[in-house]
Amino acid sequence: MEFNKVVNSRHSVKSFKTTKKPSYREIIEAIDAANKAPLAANYPCIYYILVQDKEKIKQLAEASVQDFFQNVDFVVVVCSDYSFLEKSYYERGKKYGPQQSGAAIENLLLKVTDLGLGACWVGAFTNDIVRRVLNLPRDIEIEALIPIGYEFGKEKQKAKSDLDRVLFFDEWKNKFMKSRSIPPAHRT
Repeated sequence: MEFNKVVNSRHSVKSFKTTKKPSYREIIEAIDAANKAPLAANYPCIYYILVQDKEKIKQLAEASVQDFFQNVDFVVVVCSDYSFLEKSYYERGKKYGPQQSGAAIENLLLKVTDLGLGACWVGAFTNDIVRRVLNLPRDIEIEALIPIGYEFGKEKQKAKSDLDRVLFFDEWKNKFMKSRSIPPAHRT
């Protein structure tokens, strides 16, 4: 799929088909795209758990109080280990972990869309329950739960902010770009 089409068609899917199962190879392909996201010092600190166990998926849905994904075939859980970042970058390292995870998750979501699948970024959940279900150590941050499957129906994509509402030039709230003077030799 062409990049702009992927970006413009990506949306949060909360209704999945139960009769059609994606290939695990496609999910791994999406995780591979996520794994190519930029990293501070190019140090791998983001991890992915591909959950296909139906009981675990049901427990993850309950932990997030989002039952819309309890019947999907796959959930990707994105996790991070901030220890290297904090040792290397001190206070800034605490910011790099979530930034890197966000970039990885966006890559994953775009690749899922490119593959004709649907997904939803779930960031609200009870950490302790997710830790117990997945046997995660305390020092690993749980960034997101991403249920993936084929979309059931076609949800209407919510409108995003117009660019003129969120883009400023040179300083906060400046809506106007300074015109660049064009040297006389280049004018036509």
